[in-house]
Amino acid sequence: MEVRQLQIFRILAEELNFTRTAEMVHTVQSNVTAQIKALEEELGVPLFDRLGRRVTLTDAGRRFLPFATQALAAMEQGQRAIQTGAAPSGPLRIAAPESVLTYRLPPVLRAFRKRFPHVELSFRPFSDSTLCSMLENGKFDMAIQMSDTISESTFKSLRLWTERIFLLGDPSHALSNKRTVKPSDLADQMLLLTESGCGYREKLDRVLALQNVRAGNITEFSSVEAIKQCVVAGMGLGLLPAIVVSRELQHHQFKALAWAGPSLDITSHLIWHKDKWISPAMAAFQELVMQKIDDDGPLKPRVTLQGSLAG
Repeated sequence: MEVRQLQIFRILAEELNFTRTAEMVHTVQSNVTAQIKALEEELGVPLFDRLGRRVTLTDAGRRFLPFATQALAAMEQGQRAIQTGAAPSGPLRIAAPESVLTYRLPPVLRAFRKRFPHVELSFRPFSDSTLCSMLENGKFDMAIQMSDTISESTFKSLRLWTERIFLLGDPSHALSNKRTVKPSDLADQMLLLTESGCGYREKLDRVLALQNVRAGNITEFSSVEAIKQCVVAGMGLGLLPAIVVSRELQHHQFKALAWAGPSLDITSHLIWHKDKWISPAMAAFQELVMQKIDDDGPLKPRVTLQGSLAG
């Protein structure tokens, strides 16, 4: 099994087009076909179905893809380690929720780029449902995940900070001025929430399910900024981290409800695959994030809230 074959297989698995794959690896289409055929013969199974002009991965191809990706990533990391010694360099790909990317990481990014200019740092948002597979197949080196516990045994983690989570409404909403808001008060309310799989969304879902409370309607958003604008427009109640809404609360664009139910606050962790080689760039990022937390402490929203908030 040759490195060239794995490289061609990975690109073809993403493009599902022999012509585009040949262009991307700077060869002719017949060579791509020959390399894939040789790989399939060595493995003893077809990796692709050729259905006319359509190309699709077989079940065996889908199972083989993460291992091929990991093998290529390990070889690239090994080459960088030999070529550059211990100095952090090369690509570092980190996934994080939108709220963390926008409101937590910019100071870390600024400090990291200044200290380690040879690292090609890349941040990407992610969907919780795809995070595990993307860490396993090497598309991300590390991720920041909002989850009180990391239950997957395939990951190692560092605990970072606890995010304060608010239920929010526009100032004219009936619940915005109530002295305490219980889970039962959310019955028949319009809720503006992040997509299923979000850690703090799941906490609210569990609270409502345990108390048999059914919302009037739930509208899901992939963007926390969209939720903020809909809360301001009076479309319903939103659920967002304090770091996301501190400015709007200060300017009285909406209010934090005096939540009296179980705490919705959630912990963030830095996670990576347990079998992944910790490159100098990864180690440097881990150290810098923990240093920033030690130096600055957890960021707290600078807002004054009326009423009391549990948790």
